[in-house]
Amino acid sequence: MPKESRIRQQSRHRLTTRLWHWINALCLLVLLMSGLTIFNAHPRLYWGEYGANDDYAWMAVGSSETFGYLRVGQARIETTGFLGNWQDSEGRTRTLAFPGWATIPSSYSLADGRRWHLFFAWTFSLGLALFMIRSLWNRHIQNDLQMRRKEWRPSNIWQSFCTHTKISEIRKSADKGYNVIQKLAYIMVIFILLPLMILTGLAMSPAMDANWPFLTDLFGGRQSARSVHFLAAFLLVVFFLIHIVMVFLSGPLRQTAAMITGGQDREIGR
Repeated sequence: MPKESRIRQQSRHRLTTRLWHWINALCLLVLLMSGLTIFNAHPRLYWGEYGANDDYAWMAVGSSETFGYLRVGQARIETTGFLGNWQDSEGRTRTLAFPGWATIPSSYSLADGRRWHLFFAWTFSLGLALFMIRSLWNRHIQNDLQMRRKEWRPSNIWQSFCTHTKISEIRKSADKGYNVIQKLAYIMVIFILLPLMILTGLAMSPAMDANWPFLTDLFGGRQSARSVHFLAAFLLVVFFLIHIVMVFLSGPLRQTAAMITGGQDREIGR
């Protein structure tokens, strides 16, 4: 059979990938902002099953009438004007952990924050499940994200990292397949961080805890699950910021258009 007959055209981003990308972006944004509203109710994190004001918190956002601070372990950083102590749009000093512009709703309401969070959490979970099933079915995971044996070599990972930090190489990578660093990043997000967010979220739910008590045991307690949930969310924000920087460096208009239309066709073997 001629070589040409074994080649077919395929857009850079499949339709399911593009749909999931934008739905997931919306869900994660709302989940983050509504989650900060929930966190404002008790801006402290603990390890174990229980946690209250008199217990030691490994992380806390605190405030007084004059200053705000972030404490991690024994380290304490003043965050006046940003966290803990800030002014609202009317110039009034507020002592909630996170400011109104970073939360949903913008005015503190634990009940509304939970409603937003739970609705988009189930939307996000369903979307992730469908994306994984579809990606296995159309072989997106096998073709684009699967790590080959040689790619696991530390020297190969380091070389890919060094290459991926050069602006000239980033600009040329827009029309290429995923490199090793991109594969590792997407694997960590899709198969570790996102499922971890779902599991820890379920572990914090009193209803789920009553039916599936092993969930809290899995993380060493409900407060530990809350801490892991927060840390996973922080890593997702870091991933998002790096992702945005890479998009701008590699050509924001072309990259955004590709995630809407699918991008230029590329040739792949059958």
